[in-house]
Amino acid sequence: MLIVGGGIAAYKALELIRQLRAKGASVRCILTAGGAEFVTALSLSSLSGDKVYGDLFNLTDEAEMGHIELSRDADLLVVAPATANLLAKMTSGIADDLATTALLATDKPVLCAPAMNVRMWLHPATQRNVRALRADGVSFVGPDEGDMACGEFGPGRLAEPPAIVEAIGEMLAAGDKARPLAGTRVLVTSGPTHEPIDPVRYLANRSSGKQGHAIAAACARAGAEVVLISGPVALPDPQGVLTIHVETAREMLTATEEALPADVAIFAAAVADWRPDREGDAKIKKTQGAATPDLSLTENPDILATIGARKKARPKLVIGFAAETNDVVANATAKRTRKGADWILANDVSPASGVMGGDLNTIHLVTADGVEDWPRMGKDAVADELAQRIADAIGDRRTAGAVKA
Repeated sequence: MLIVGGGIAAYKALELIRQLRAKGASVRCILTAGGAEFVTALSLSSLSGDKVYGDLFNLTDEAEMGHIELSRDADLLVVAPATANLLAKMTSGIADDLATTALLATDKPVLCAPAMNVRMWLHPATQRNVRALRADGVSFVGPDEGDMACGEFGPGRLAEPPAIVEAIGEMLAAGDKARPLAGTRVLVTSGPTHEPIDPVRYLANRSSGKQGHAIAAACARAGAEVVLISGPVALPDPQGVLTIHVETAREMLTATEEALPADVAIFAAAVADWRPDREGDAKIKKTQGAATPDLSLTENPDILATIGARKKARPKLVIGFAAETNDVVANATAKRTRKGADWILANDVSPASGVMGGDLNTIHLVTADGVEDWPRMGKDAVADELAQRIADAIGDRRTAGAVKA
């Protein structure tokens, strides 16, 4: 069931229908009054090969297929574009037209593909609505970042049809059991930080961001609301994840604190331990016979330790990474205690085990209960395993809380 909201991106619903039909899906459409300002019922009907519904009080439609049967006959309800208005109505349980009534009456999974002006998407009211809907089990794909029809730039563009089709396929294939983190807010840091020496040079490390980005994507696939805070990487933003781009360690700490509260915080970023105590205003020139520049360093804030030590709004589960070349487990065990983390994933990056930034990881999970050695595996597999462990831990804590109450 495709619900077409009222935004300029509604025209992409036509291509979405075409791609879904090409994959063998049956598509039935509900066209909102706003959506009808951009696309016609005839266009939707021609591409879907089915009747298009729009009037809640159409006696013929109600007699042939009432709104409750309409909302439950589909395997999945997709809202594309999902406007700020539709998201707000869904959050509040408003049912003042056929689309919102069907969404309120359904017992099937719902996938929203938001599309709106960047300021509308970033507005606290919209973000509250998205969090509430995720907590109710609603899934999201997008929005993407880019140029807007209104002339502005930023997150708010409707995800492209192939990405929506992929999300639909995953939901139909997996069902509810593949969403063990539904209703959970997860914060992930990823990539390196760049600490400027002058306008053209910086201190950094070899982190690619592959592991952190894979974890963010895995948690999103598991149904979590994910905020990814990424240092400079050559990777695309994961689908279904709100990505915040930063450069320095101080910017990453600020973005992390602003993204709280969260149920789980995963610190996969390789944050530079030090930064130059003074950034040059101009490029430092190499001059024949001149002395080597004196590079004095100062310590960066420790993001993991800062969040681990919080008394207020500390995530229920704080997870850090330790990239080590020697005494891997011993160093990671000490780090977990020192930094107030619940778990540490020790990553062996010694020359014998792998190179930092590569595609494989050798992980040791360090918790208060001991150390578990994982087999050497790809970063996507590590991410999926971690997402499942988090789901198990969060589920155990929820159950314990319920029993205690």
